[in-house]
Amino acid sequence: MDRTFALLGAAMAFLGVALGAFAAHALGSRVSPADLAVFETGARYQMYHALALLFVAWAGARWPGALVPAAGWLFVAGIVLFSGSLYALVLSGQRGWGAVTPIGGVSFLLGWALLAWRIFRS
Repeated sequence: MDRTFALLGAAMAFLGVALGAFAAHALGSRVSPADLAVFETGARYQMYHALALLFVAWAGARWPGALVPAAGWLFVAGIVLFSGSLYALVLSGQRGWGAVTPIGGVSFLLGWALLAWRIFRS
């Protein structure tokens, strides 16, 4: 499982950098400054949680049990739902994607809570 989260973290970090560069170089002249900021928020939170996935890979060996991998999967879900919905909102122009974003945010929060709880209980 450690390898899975390390691989996911590296892949999500790669995509976060690529999407951030896409925003800076391709979107800047095509979308409003507000939409560019929304897209960049998605890339920023993707990068934060890519790094969190790398931490989960390490923490899984340090504090074994079900909570650390569960936190990792919540971070993955959060990236897909939070960041993905922000990307979709900007690229499609469909504001309905904004309704998905808080679900991803809750996934991030639950992941951090599980990780904190596991570390606290060790």
